[in-house]
Parts: sequence; C-alpha cells; structure tokens
Amino acid sequence: MPATARLAAPLCLLIAGCVPAAAPPVARPAPPPAVASQPLPRPTRAADWRDWPQTPGTWHYRNDGPTRSVASFGPSPATEIVRLVCDRASRTIQLQAVGGVAGSSLTVRTSSTTRTLPLAPGAIPTASLAAADPLLDAMAFSRGHFTVEPAGTAPLVLPAWAEVGRVVEDCRG
Repeated sequence: MPATARLAAPLCLLIAGCVPAAAPPVARPAPPPAVASQPLPRPTRAADWRDWPQTPGTWHYRNDGPTRSVASFGPSPATEIVRLVCDRASRTIQLQAVGGVAGSSLTVRTSSTTRTLPLAPGAIPTASLAAADPLLDAMAFSRGHFTVEPAGTAPLVLPAWAEVGRVVEDCRG
C-alpha cells in the first residue's frame, strides 16, 4: 500500500468523527382527548342579508311553448327549490318555493325593496304577481342576489341572473 494511502485512511476516520450525529426525533405532544359530544353552536347569519352565503344551485330556463315559460333554481333542473312560472295568457308570474305553506307568507328581499306575499293554496303554494309588478324588476336587477324566505324556513339566497328577467319579459310580451 502506498504511503499516501496509509496516511489518508486515518485522516478519513478523523474527518468522519467530526460530523455530528443525527439528532434524535422530537417527540410530538399527544393530541388533546376528545371532548364529550356536545352540540356545536349553530352558525349565526350576518346581520345584513347581503352577507349571507348563496344557496347552492343554478338557474335553469325553459320555454314551454306559447303558453308559459319557467325559470327554476336548484342543484339541477330535476331538483328545483324555487320556481318562477310565467302564464302568458293571464300575464301573471307565480313564485313558488320549497317549504312554502298555503295560507302563510313568503318574503322577497332585494337590494332595493322587501315585500311579503301571501301564499295561495294549491298543489304547490304560490305567490302570484302581475307581470308589471315592480318587485319582479327588483328581483331581476338586484345587486348580485336576492332572497326568497318562506315563513318558518331558512332563507334562500339566489343569484340575480338573466333567467329571472327572461321569464318576466316573456310575460310582458
């Protein structure tokens, strides 16, 4: 073995001894024990309805021939939770919402107005509005969204999309 190799071996051992050993892993504290099942407080809504979260879903429009058109809101067209139905012959729009009970009321809140409407009895409790009713314009042109609140149920926060205005215009001719 050459002389340089004999000197290099102890030098390598000396250098290897200078490298610090790996630190032992730090013990993590145990998670706190689970609290006995206590009901969580219900989230509170902001005081201003304009800060409420939007109800999940989207608007859907359909033209049912010469007699009527429909704008419905919900997770899908098959699961609608709010419906605006234009009856062209009578020039009226029926507003229907899940949770509405005949004989009670439905409150509509927009960026410019708030109105409570009576719900008429029928297969689906309905609030009826003349096509020229300014509340329909307020719904169509509300800043971002409006609410439909059947008495005794959680408010539905709906986007003010074109489908609402389209049904209104269909009824106005």
